[in-house]
Amino acid sequence: MREIKFNLTLPMTSLDKVRQYAAMAEALGFYSVSLGDHLFVRVPHMSWGPQVPHLECFMTLSAVAATTRRVRLAPLVAVMPFRNPALLAKMTSTIDQISGGRFIAGLGSGWFNDEFKAYGYGAASDGDRIEMMAEGIEILKAMWTGEETSYRGRFYHIERACNFPKPVQKPHPPIMIGGAGKKVLEIAAREADIVNVVSSAPAANRKGRFDKARLRRRIALLHEFARAAGRDPAAIEISGFPFVFVSPDKSQADATARKIAQRNGFDDVDEARQSPGLLLGTPAEVRREIQSRIEEFEMTYYMVSLPSAESVELFAAEVMPEFAA
Repeated sequence: MREIKFNLTLPMTSLDKVRQYAAMAEALGFYSVSLGDHLFVRVPHMSWGPQVPHLECFMTLSAVAATTRRVRLAPLVAVMPFRNPALLAKMTSTIDQISGGRFIAGLGSGWFNDEFKAYGYGAASDGDRIEMMAEGIEILKAMWTGEETSYRGRFYHIERACNFPKPVQKPHPPIMIGGAGKKVLEIAAREADIVNVVSSAPAANRKGRFDKARLRRRIALLHEFARAAGRDPAAIEISGFPFVFVSPDKSQADATARKIAQRNGFDDVDEARQSPGLLLGTPAEVRREIQSRIEEFEMTYYMVSLPSAESVELFAAEVMPEFAA
């Protein structure tokens, strides 16, 4: 069994908060920290819209790299169509240099159409964006490892592009691909060291919701694709991205669970507790649910999002030690 690892998703509204949470994550023993790669966010039930401050992912990651010493760093996940992959190879190599070899290359195709339209990226289909991700990964790997790279694909063309200095990590930083669609999983089966098996956009209705049964089928499909690509499925680490609401006592935990279930349109609290995208309850209940996911899905890397500094401390003190190597 792999080491059980926890990543803290950092708030992105201000650099002061990013630094505060990154320092906290390092001090409390988190394996890694991550930043989302969005140009703006829109969360209607939280009254979040484009005017809410939202820092750019890679510029902020470089600041975190310079002010931490141990914790690893990941975009969760970088939207390939936002940046030419040859430039992204330079950016990621530089962050790996700044951090002394602590970068994880979280990569994805993007899904939030409002961003693409607002920032002039056009209206590419999901299929085109996924193909852009696949081509981009080929360019990244070539530029991380080769002397010079030429590439001619459907979306990207480069001629004798050089990338020095190379990343510190050899042969290159670990690749983490985020998503659960069939084509994304097929690419991940060929290319990824880690797969964050999550639905890109939560369904509004129960029938379309990404539940444990669907997660199980997605992981099985990933393993099928890995075998077809000549890879051992066990070589690919399974990761999840749960929003965590952990409370110190049972009454508070139950009240919070009811609120979260209602806010997210679940029929009842039990259904919410079983959602791969949530971890709800007391520390003991959260520990049991994580252990269940380890046993059922061999999910060993948890990219947790917590709502407050107090909940980060509670999670680190009363949940994480259970899974220490």
